[in-house]
Amino acid sequence: MENRSFAFIKTDKKLVKLFYKDITVIKGLGNYVEINTTDDKRHIYYKTLKDLIESLPDEFMRVHHSYIVNLSNIEYFEDNQLVCRGQKITVAKSYKECLITALHTMLL
Repeated sequence: MENRSFAFIKTDKKLVKLFYKDITVIKGLGNYVEINTTDDKRHIYYKTLKDLIESLPDEFMRVHHSYIVNLSNIEYFEDNQLVCRGQKITVAKSYKECLITALHTMLL
C-alpha cells in the first residue's frame, strides 16, 4: 500500500476516505487541521500541520505557517499569492523560493 492514492481520516466519529487528488488546501487550526476538497467539503481532523505534511505525498507543499496546498490543484501563482479553487492564499517569504522551484519543474 506504499503508492496508495487515498487516506482515511477520523472525523465526526467516522472514518472518511479522501483521495489525495481531491484535496485542495489544508489549513492549520492549532492541533487540528481543516481539509478542503474539490467538492467544496471541509473536514476537521485532529493532527498538526507539522505531523501531517510528513505523511502526505510529494504533490503537497507547505506554503505558509498555516497552509499546505496540493500543487496539482493550484490555478495560478502571482507575486506572493496563489489561488486554489478560488481560495487566495498568501505564500510566506520563507516558502516562496521552494514553491517557485517546484512549479518550474511543471512548466511546459
